[in-house]
Amino acid sequence: MYMIHNDYEINPDTLALLSIAHIDYATIVLEGHQMLYVKKTPLQLIKTACLEGGSTYEGRRKAVTHLTGAIQKVPIPINPRRKIFAFPTQSPNAFECNWIIYHHIKAIVSTQNHQTQSIIQFKNHYELPMNESHYLLQKQYTRTAMCVLQFLTDEN
Repeated sequence: MYMIHNDYEINPDTLALLSIAHIDYATIVLEGHQMLYVKKTPLQLIKTACLEGGSTYEGRRKAVTHLTGAIQKVPIPINPRRKIFAFPTQSPNAFECNWIIYHHIKAIVSTQNHQTQSIIQFKNHYELPMNESHYLLQKQYTRTAMCVLQFLTDEN
């Protein structure tokens, strides 16, 4: 049996927020080597975490668009001070949108059989099968790297 949480605080150990259609919860959080089940949606968790990080989700999104030119599927610097950056796998308003935390990714690999699927390999050796193409996820990863550079080079 698993425990369902009403809320969750995104932290440096968070790997991903996965949207799920379930009667009791809306998000599966991958944290370290465990899965947590949370009633709030991934976007609700992201928005709350942005506020904890010192800005609104909309403010972060607008800043990234201004700095990088990204308009769709914009990566979000959830909490730059804690180096927590995430990217959406779909439009953030789409139900299927999952959020991947940038600094945990080791590699994004294509699957042999499907061009529309890929696997995210995390630094802790966890592998997450995705329904998005290698190209799309790699593009999101690169966009997020640009975002990280924009936000972290100002601090040094």
